[in-house]
Amino acid sequence: MRIDKYLKVTRLIKRRSVANEACDQGRITVNGRIVKASYDVKENDIIEIKMGEKIIKVQVAAIAEHVLKNDASSLYTRL
Repeated sequence: MRIDKYLKVTRLIKRRSVANEACDQGRITVNGRIVKASYDVKENDIIEIKMGEKIIKVQVAAIAEHVLKNDASSLYTRL
């Protein structure tokens, strides 16, 4: 699954277009490397999101195309 879609499905970022822009601006890193929106997310990847002063770091636990809002946080583990 593409990283921009993963960020939207997990609700770490609300809209896919915003996730895509964040990737284009170099604010998303996976395993320490800046990635493009087309990066293919794998389990156990460590994603770091820089939004202003806030930095969110998570580890991918699972990948799913569709999840309910209440189950979205089960797809990752905060670090």
